[in-house]
Amino acid sequence: MSKTDTIFAEPLGQVQDFQFDDKVVEVFPDMIKRSVPGYTTIINGIGEIAQRFVKDGSQIYDLGCSLGAASLSIRQAVNAKSCSIIAIDNSSAMVERCRLIQSGYNFETSIEVIEADINDIEINNASMVILNFTLQFLPRGQRKPLIEKIYRGLNPGGCLVLSEKLSLQHDELDQHIIDLHHDFKKSNGYSDMEIAQKRAALENVLLPDSREKHYQRFAQAGFSQFDTWFQHYNFASFLAVKEALVR
Repeated sequence: MSKTDTIFAEPLGQVQDFQFDDKVVEVFPDMIKRSVPGYTTIINGIGEIAQRFVKDGSQIYDLGCSLGAASLSIRQAVNAKSCSIIAIDNSSAMVERCRLIQSGYNFETSIEVIEADINDIEINNASMVILNFTLQFLPRGQRKPLIEKIYRGLNPGGCLVLSEKLSLQHDELDQHIIDLHHDFKKSNGYSDMEIAQKRAALENVLLPDSREKHYQRFAQAGFSQFDTWFQHYNFASFLAVKEALVR
């Protein structure tokens, strides 16, 4: 059972960069639900989207899977035959716990949980790829090549679901939305000190892009259809579809 997130509840002499280590794994479900507006809706929506896009005999990739919530949503929703999920994360603590969680379910859709850098993974025969709050943690120079690799590995008619924290183009409006997000976290029991310390820990680790930048990457990679399917404050999820071949 997930513990309550108190990682930043005490004053820290020096705030270290955020890491997906054992401490975070222990509280991750509580942390993300109290920190990311609409997270449960996104996870449920990924399963619903999978019902429309996952095809028999294809592969689904969950890149930066953490504890595998998106993978589990897909496994519960999909009835396609002979399809499999490949879930990848570079945190050994996350992978160990994800394997334990996924092994507790007996769904027809199989899953393989791999500890690896998602930049090193080949993507093939994919009907669906998930990047659920993952791209924002990659160095910006790695983001475009990854989206391009995903596009190449998707089958025609396959989809990418990308969820991210956004930066808004207008500074004043961006600050209003950031303040609303902080109010959301305070309403979920986080103190001003916890919010400030976690923000400092993430400052050099989580680097958000604008919606326009994401759309530009989709277009440059070759996606002709993409849009926002969910947004709450500065957290959004996009759906991009690789155009099916015309016969």
